Amino acid sequence: MILAATALSLPGRLAGVTAALNPGEVTAIVGPNGAGKSTLLAALAGLIAPAGGTATLGGTPLTALPPRERARAIGYLPQTPEIAWDVTVATLVALGRLPWQGGPLHRAHATPAEDAAAIGAALAAMDLTALAHRPLSRLSGGECARALAARVLAGQPRWLLADEPLANLDLAHAAALIARLRDQARAGTGVVLVLHDLAAAMNRADRVLLLDHGQLVADGPPEQVLTPERIAQVWQVTAHWLGEPGNRALAVG
Repeated sequence: MILAATALSLPGRLAGVTAALNPGEVTAIVGPNGAGKSTLLAALAGLIAPAGGTATLGGTPLTALPPRERARAIGYLPQTPEIAWDVTVATLVALGRLPWQGGPLHRAHATPAEDAAAIGAALAAMDLTALAHRPLSRLSGGECARALAARVLAGQPRWLLADEPLANLDLAHAAALIARLRDQARAGTGVVLVLHDLAAAMNRADRVLLLDHGQLVADGPPEQVLTPERIAQVWQVTAHWLGEPGNRALAVG
């Protein structure tokens, strides 16, 4: 099911962005500060109503999807999520199953066993099994970031959208999360990540959308989008790539 933006516009933030994203791929959205990356991601999640254009899933406007159906299809991890209560890690991760549970007027769509399996798998994927019963107030910043990522994974969405998911993670857990997201894509999930780390985008993404001043200035495979010439044009820095494909580092200056 294709997730698409068609001429998405929001004054001062997006200027007619059009892109059709494919399931089974990791797509990185990159660009300098203020380029519109987070705005585009939120619009693709159906959380921002654009002033112009549409965001669609499988050809259906996101605004036309019932909230429960949209929540099952799209998992969203914001850059600065808020945690209202000091619950345990397991309780937080279990919130990712809410779209699959029945309310007073809805038939349940997942069994308790399915919920438990999804929660356990998400905890294991984020290396949190041993911390499952620890209150969030006793976690480090990186552990909390992993718990929030696990909450999204527990929902088993067809599309997983994350805004700077590597920002608070150490090297080992950042690598583990990227590997997990690659696994999700291989299984058919569409993965869309806002990244400032251009090396991560070059080495781990199948496709890169490059934004600048709200406009989509390049769209394609990482090696075609993140060229030294384009980096100089957009970021105003001199840079070149070191290493072999899949294991490149960006040298600046």
